[in-house]
Amino acid sequence: MTSETITAAAAGTWQLGDLPVNRLGFGSMRLTHLADGSPSDRERVTGVLRRAVELGVNHIDTAAFYFSPLRSANELINRALAPYADDLVITTKVGPGRGPDGEWWWAEPGQLRGQVEENLRQLGRDHLDVVNLRVPRRETTGSIAEHFGALADLRTAGLIRHLGISNALPDHLAEARAIAPVVCVQNPYGIGSPAEDHAFLDACGEQGIAFVPFFAIAGAGKEAGATAEDGPEVSALAKAHGVSTAQLRLAWTLSRGPHVLAIPGTGNPDHLVENVAAGSVRLTAEEVALLNAL
Repeated sequence: MTSETITAAAAGTWQLGDLPVNRLGFGSMRLTHLADGSPSDRERVTGVLRRAVELGVNHIDTAAFYFSPLRSANELINRALAPYADDLVITTKVGPGRGPDGEWWWAEPGQLRGQVEENLRQLGRDHLDVVNLRVPRRETTGSIAEHFGALADLRTAGLIRHLGISNALPDHLAEARAIAPVVCVQNPYGIGSPAEDHAFLDACGEQGIAFVPFFAIAGAGKEAGATAEDGPEVSALAKAHGVSTAQLRLAWTLSRGPHVLAIPGTGNPDHLVENVAAGSVRLTAEEVALLNAL
Protein backbone atom coordinates (compact mmCIF):
# COMPACT_ATOMS: atom_id res chain seq x y z
CA MET A 1 0.00 0.00 0.00
CA THR A 2 1.32 3.46 -0.94
CA SER A 3 0.15 5.31 2.16
CA GLU A 4 1.41 8.74 1.09
CA THR A 5 -1.14 9.06 -1.70
CA ILE A 6 -4.15 8.04 0.41
CA THR A 7 -6.30 10.70 2.06
CA ALA A 8 -9.05 10.53 4.68
CA ALA A 9 -11.64 10.72 1.90
CA ALA A 10 -10.90 7.04 1.12
CA ALA A 11 -12.85 6.08 4.25
CA GLY A 12 -16.07 7.69 2.98
CA THR A 13 -18.16 10.37 4.66
CA TRP A 14 -20.91 10.79 7.23
CA GLN A 15 -23.06 13.71 8.37
CA LEU A 16 -22.80 14.81 12.00
CA GLY A 17 -26.10 16.64 11.94
CA ASP A 18 -25.56 19.08 9.08
CA LEU A 19 -21.77 18.75 9.20
CA PRO A 20 -20.18 16.36 6.66
CA VAL A 21 -17.00 14.66 7.84
CA ASN A 22 -14.63 12.06 6.47
CA ARG A 23 -15.08 8.88 8.50
CA LEU A 24 -11.36 8.72 9.30
CA GLY A 25 -10.72 11.49 11.81
CA PHE A 26 -8.14 12.32 14.47
CA GLY A 27 -8.13 12.08 18.27
CA SER A 28 -6.01 14.62 20.15
CA MET A 29 -5.56 12.82 23.49
CA ARG A 30 -2.01 11.68 22.66
CA LEU A 31 -0.76 15.12 21.57
CA THR A 32 0.14 16.45 24.99
CA HIS A 33 2.66 13.90 26.25
CA LEU A 34 4.76 10.91 25.29
CA ALA A 35 4.11 7.35 26.48
CA ASP A 36 6.52 7.85 29.39
CA GLY A 37 4.62 10.96 30.53
CA SER A 38 7.20 13.50 29.35
CA PRO A 39 5.98 16.53 27.36
CA SER A 40 5.49 16.15 23.63
CA ASP A 41 7.54 18.20 21.19
CA ARG A 42 5.35 21.20 20.39
CA GLU A 43 6.56 21.68 16.82
CA ARG A 44 6.28 17.98 16.05
CA VAL A 45 2.68 17.62 17.24
CA THR A 46 1.47 20.87 15.68
CA GLY A 47 3.05 19.55 12.47
CA VAL A 48 1.07 16.32 12.88
CA LEU A 49 -2.16 18.32 13.15
CA ARG A 50 -1.38 20.35 10.03
CA ARG A 51 -0.43 17.20 8.14
CA ALA A 52 -3.69 15.54 9.22
CA VAL A 53 -5.67 18.38 7.66
CA GLU A 54 -3.52 18.17 4.50
CA LEU A 55 -4.43 14.47 4.32
CA GLY A 56 -8.14 15.30 4.36
CA VAL A 57 -8.91 14.84 8.04
CA ASN A 58 -11.77 17.21 8.83
CA HIS A 59 -13.02 15.72 12.14
CA ILE A 60 -10.86 16.28 15.21
CA ASP A 61 -11.82 15.05 18.68
CA THR A 62 -10.53 16.89 21.75
CA ALA A 63 -11.33 17.98 25.31
CA ALA A 64 -10.24 20.72 27.70
CA PHE A 65 -9.14 17.98 30.14
CA TYR A 66 -6.56 16.70 27.63
CA PHE A 67 -3.54 18.44 29.08
CA SER A 68 -0.16 17.73 30.63
CA PRO A 69 1.91 20.12 32.78
CA LEU A 70 3.21 21.91 29.66
CA ARG A 71 0.71 21.11 26.89
CA SER A 72 -3.02 21.55 26.23
CA ALA A 73 -4.58 19.68 23.31
CA ASN A 74 -7.06 22.49 22.64
CA GLU A 75 -4.35 25.12 22.55
CA LEU A 76 -2.15 22.96 20.32
CA ILE A 77 -5.10 22.64 17.91
CA ASN A 78 -5.65 26.40 18.03
CA ARG A 79 -1.98 27.13 17.40
CA ALA A 80 -1.70 24.64 14.55
CA LEU A 81 -4.97 25.14 12.71
CA ALA A 82 -6.48 28.58 13.41
CA PRO A 83 -7.90 30.28 11.47
CA TYR A 84 -9.89 27.10 10.96
CA ALA A 85 -10.96 25.77 7.58
CA ASP A 86 -14.69 26.06 6.96
CA ASP A 87 -15.10 22.29 6.67
CA LEU A 88 -13.16 21.41 9.85
CA VAL A 89 -15.39 19.89 12.55
CA ILE A 90 -14.03 19.93 16.10
CA THR A 91 -15.76 17.68 18.61
CA THR A 92 -15.16 18.05 22.33
CA LYS A 93 -16.56 16.59 25.53
CA VAL A 94 -17.58 17.87 28.94
CA GLY A 95 -18.47 16.36 32.28
CA PRO A 96 -15.03 15.47 33.65
CA GLY A 97 -12.77 18.25 34.81
CA ARG A 98 -9.16 18.40 36.00
CA GLY A 99 -7.63 20.92 38.34
CA PRO A 100 -4.13 22.36 37.78
CA ASP A 101 -2.82 19.55 40.00
CA GLY A 102 -4.33 16.98 37.65
CA GLU A 103 -6.99 15.85 40.14
CA TRP A 104 -10.27 14.77 38.49
CA TRP A 105 -13.74 16.02 39.35
CA TRP A 106 -17.17 15.73 37.73
CA ALA A 107 -19.28 18.71 36.80
CA GLU A 108 -22.71 19.37 38.19
CA PRO A 109 -25.24 20.51 35.56
CA GLY A 110 -24.69 24.16 36.47
CA GLN A 111 -20.94 23.82 35.89
CA LEU A 112 -21.23 22.57 32.30
CA ARG A 113 -21.49 26.07 30.86
CA GLY A 114 -18.11 26.92 32.38
CA GLN A 115 -16.60 23.82 30.77
CA VAL A 116 -18.11 24.74 27.41
CA GLU A 117 -16.76 28.28 27.70
CA GLU A 118 -13.31 26.91 28.62
CA ASN A 119 -13.28 24.90 25.38
CA LEU A 120 -14.42 27.96 23.42
CA ARG A 121 -11.64 30.08 24.91
CA GLN A 122 -8.88 27.52 24.39
CA LEU A 123 -9.94 26.74 20.82
CA GLY A 124 -10.56 30.39 19.95
CA ARG A 125 -14.08 29.78 18.66
CA ASP A 126 -17.46 31.40 19.19
CA HIS A 127 -19.35 28.10 19.13
CA LEU A 128 -18.53 24.39 19.41
CA ASP A 129 -19.44 22.08 16.52
CA VAL A 130 -20.23 19.01 18.64
CA VAL A 131 -20.17 18.56 22.41
CA ASN A 132 -20.38 15.10 23.96
CA LEU A 133 -21.63 14.64 27.50
CA ARG A 134 -19.22 12.12 29.06
CA VAL A 135 -21.03 9.78 31.45
CA PRO A 136 -18.80 9.04 34.47
CA ARG A 137 -18.69 5.24 34.12
CA ARG A 138 -20.13 2.87 31.57
CA GLU A 139 -21.64 0.90 34.44
CA THR A 140 -23.70 3.94 35.47
CA THR A 141 -27.35 3.59 34.51
CA GLY A 142 -28.70 6.58 36.39
CA SER A 143 -30.39 9.53 34.72
CA ILE A 144 -28.36 11.97 32.63
CA ALA A 145 -31.40 14.18 31.96
CA GLU A 146 -30.33 17.13 34.09
CA HIS A 147 -26.82 17.26 32.62
CA PHE A 148 -27.95 16.70 29.04
CA GLY A 149 -30.74 19.24 29.48
CA ALA A 150 -28.16 21.85 30.54
CA LEU A 151 -26.23 21.21 27.32
CA ALA A 152 -29.45 21.37 25.30
CA ASP A 153 -30.03 24.85 26.75
CA LEU A 154 -26.53 25.89 25.63
CA ARG A 155 -27.32 24.51 22.17
CA THR A 156 -30.48 26.65 22.08
CA ALA A 157 -28.36 29.64 23.15
CA GLY A 158 -26.02 29.10 20.18
CA LEU A 159 -22.87 28.04 22.04
CA ILE A 160 -23.15 24.48 20.72
CA ARG A 161 -24.23 23.29 17.30
CA HIS A 162 -24.79 19.57 17.93
CA LEU A 163 -24.85 17.21 20.90
CA GLY A 164 -23.57 13.71 21.58
CA ILE A 165 -23.00 11.37 24.51
CA SER A 166 -19.94 9.37 25.55
CA ASN A 167 -19.34 6.28 27.73
CA ALA A 168 -23.05 5.78 27.26
CA LEU A 169 -25.54 2.93 27.45
CA PRO A 170 -28.73 2.48 25.38
CA ASP A 171 -30.93 3.89 28.14
CA HIS A 172 -28.77 7.03 28.23
CA LEU A 173 -29.29 7.48 24.50
CA ALA A 174 -33.05 7.08 24.74
CA GLU A 175 -33.19 9.59 27.61
CA ALA A 176 -31.01 12.12 25.76
CA ARG A 177 -32.97 11.84 22.51
CA ALA A 178 -36.15 12.69 24.38
CA ILE A 179 -34.53 16.02 25.31
CA ALA A 180 -32.64 17.08 22.16
CA PRO A 181 -31.24 15.55 18.95
CA VAL A 182 -28.15 13.34 19.41
CA VAL A 183 -25.72 13.15 16.47
CA CYS A 184 -23.14 10.75 17.91
CA VAL A 185 -22.31 8.18 20.57
CA GLN A 186 -18.63 8.01 21.51
CA ASN A 187 -17.76 4.79 23.34
CA PRO A 188 -14.80 2.46 23.84
CA TYR A 189 -15.02 -0.22 21.17
CA GLY A 190 -12.76 -2.49 19.18
CA ILE A 191 -12.02 -6.06 18.18
CA GLY A 192 -12.93 -8.25 21.14
CA SER A 193 -15.70 -6.00 22.47
CA PRO A 194 -18.65 -7.86 24.04
CA ALA A 195 -21.85 -8.66 22.16
CA GLU A 196 -23.84 -5.87 23.81
CA ASP A 197 -21.39 -3.30 22.42
CA HIS A 198 -21.82 -4.68 18.90
CA ALA A 199 -25.59 -4.48 19.36
CA PHE A 200 -25.44 -0.86 20.57
CA LEU A 201 -23.29 0.10 17.57
CA ASP A 202 -25.86 -1.48 15.24
CA ALA A 203 -28.74 0.23 17.06
CA CYS A 204 -27.09 3.63 16.61
CA GLY A 205 -26.89 2.97 12.87
CA GLU A 206 -30.58 2.08 12.74
CA GLN A 207 -31.32 5.46 14.37
CA GLY A 208 -29.03 7.38 12.00
CA ILE A 209 -26.61 8.26 14.81
CA ALA A 210 -22.84 8.16 14.34
CA PHE A 211 -20.94 5.68 16.49
CA VAL A 212 -17.45 6.97 17.28
CA PRO A 213 -15.21 4.35 18.92
CA PHE A 214 -12.23 5.27 21.03
CA PHE A 215 -9.49 2.77 21.90
CA ALA A 216 -10.19 1.14 18.50
CA ILE A 217 -6.45 0.43 18.14
CA ALA A 218 -5.45 0.30 21.81
CA GLY A 219 -8.16 -2.18 22.78
CA ALA A 220 -7.58 -3.44 26.34
CA GLY A 221 -4.48 -1.22 26.57
CA LYS A 222 -6.78 1.83 26.75
CA GLU A 223 -4.86 5.04 27.63
CA ALA A 224 -1.57 3.15 27.69
CA GLY A 225 -1.90 2.38 23.98
CA ALA A 226 -1.89 -0.80 21.96
CA THR A 227 -0.42 -3.93 23.45
CA ALA A 228 1.69 -6.41 21.51
CA GLU A 229 -0.88 -9.16 22.06
CA ASP A 230 -2.66 -9.29 18.72
CA GLY A 231 -4.13 -12.73 18.20
CA PRO A 232 -3.20 -14.96 15.27
CA GLU A 233 -6.38 -14.07 13.33
CA VAL A 234 -5.62 -10.33 13.47
CA SER A 235 -1.95 -10.85 12.59
CA ALA A 236 -2.74 -13.21 9.70
CA LEU A 237 -5.35 -10.91 8.15
CA ALA A 238 -3.06 -7.88 8.50
CA LYS A 239 -0.30 -9.77 6.70
CA ALA A 240 -2.71 -10.88 3.97
CA HIS A 241 -3.70 -7.25 3.32
CA GLY A 242 -0.13 -5.95 3.59
CA VAL A 243 -0.96 -3.66 6.50
CA SER A 244 -0.08 -3.37 10.18
CA THR A 245 -2.35 -4.82 12.85
CA ALA A 246 -3.22 -1.25 13.89
CA GLN A 247 -4.36 -0.51 10.34
CA LEU A 248 -6.38 -3.72 10.27
CA ARG A 249 -8.12 -2.78 13.52
CA LEU A 250 -9.06 0.60 12.05
CA ALA A 251 -10.27 -1.00 8.80
CA TRP A 252 -12.45 -3.41 10.76
CA THR A 253 -13.83 -0.53 12.85
CA LEU A 254 -14.89 1.34 9.71
CA SER A 255 -16.32 -1.85 8.19
CA ARG A 256 -18.87 -2.13 11.01
CA GLY A 257 -21.21 0.34 9.32
CA PRO A 258 -21.33 3.55 7.29
CA HIS A 259 -22.23 5.42 10.50
CA VAL A 260 -19.02 4.38 12.27
CA LEU A 261 -16.30 7.02 12.50
CA ALA A 262 -12.69 6.43 13.59
CA ILE A 263 -10.62 8.91 15.63
CA PRO A 264 -7.17 7.34 16.05
CA GLY A 265 -4.70 9.63 17.78
CA THR A 266 -0.95 9.92 17.50
CA GLY A 267 1.89 12.39 17.89
CA ASN A 268 3.94 10.50 15.30
CA PRO A 269 3.74 11.76 11.69
CA ASP A 270 4.46 8.30 10.25
CA HIS A 271 1.71 6.70 12.31
CA LEU A 272 -0.64 9.45 11.16
CA VAL A 273 -0.06 8.57 7.50
CA GLU A 274 -0.59 4.87 8.26
CA ASN A 275 -3.80 5.55 10.19
CA VAL A 276 -5.26 7.63 7.36
CA ALA A 277 -4.28 4.98 4.82
CA ALA A 278 -6.25 2.38 6.80
CA GLY A 279 -9.41 4.05 5.50
CA SER A 280 -8.71 2.53 2.07
CA VAL A 281 -8.47 -1.10 3.32
CA ARG A 282 -11.51 -3.14 2.32
CA LEU A 283 -12.29 -6.34 4.21
CA THR A 284 -14.52 -9.10 2.85
CA ALA A 285 -17.75 -10.02 4.63
CA GLU A 286 -16.09 -13.25 5.77
CA GLU A 287 -13.11 -11.39 7.23
CA VAL A 288 -15.36 -8.94 9.05
CA ALA A 289 -17.40 -11.83 10.49
CA LEU A 290 -14.24 -13.59 11.64
CA LEU A 291 -13.04 -10.50 13.48
CA ASN A 292 -16.51 -9.81 14.90
CA ALA A 293 -16.44 -13.20 16.59
CA LEU A 294 -13.12 -12.68 18.39
